[in-house]
Amino acid sequence: MPQEQYPHRSTMQTSEGPQVYKVGIYGWRKRCLYFFVLLLMILILVNLAMTIWILKVMNFTIDGMGNLRITEKGLKLEGDSEFLKPLYAKEIRSRPGNPLYFQSARNVTVNILNEKTKVLTRLVTGPQAVEAHSQKFEVKTLSGKLLFSADDNEVVVGAERLRVLGKRSFIKPQ
Repeated sequence: MPQEQYPHRSTMQTSEGPQVYKVGIYGWRKRCLYFFVLLLMILILVNLAMTIWILKVMNFTIDGMGNLRITEKGLKLEGDSEFLKPLYAKEIRSRPGNPLYFQSARNVTVNILNEKTKVLTRLVTGPQAVEAHSQKFEVKTLSGKLLFSADDNEVVVGAERLRVLGKRSFIKPQ
């Protein structure tokens, strides 16, 4: 290449010969760059170690997390669990032979909704009382015989024998 094409290049030659320029990072800049690369590698290793630790502590598996398992029919919860927000489920069952417990500091409310999410029936169990809000309330035996029924129009007691405990007080007919 002719020298006229590069007028900005200097062709200064000293008595020792042509001067060679070093290309790259040297000195304190190079040490800072290595320090930042080392710091980044340490952060990556700590992040990876903490991720693995969280996966181990929370008991993550391919099937689910902790006591919660993902099955073909839905979710399966094994053991004791605590729900901080409302639980919406199509069906809740305990394992065969084991009872299903609901515990609450205030009350347990079961709502039956229609398609438009309007409450049709509500059962509230609280510390003072059990309340049922519905069109009709029925109590039946295991065989299906009606023991008690109540609606807006009438109250029916279907037992063969009725026993009332407490003081004897009669209401005078009016």
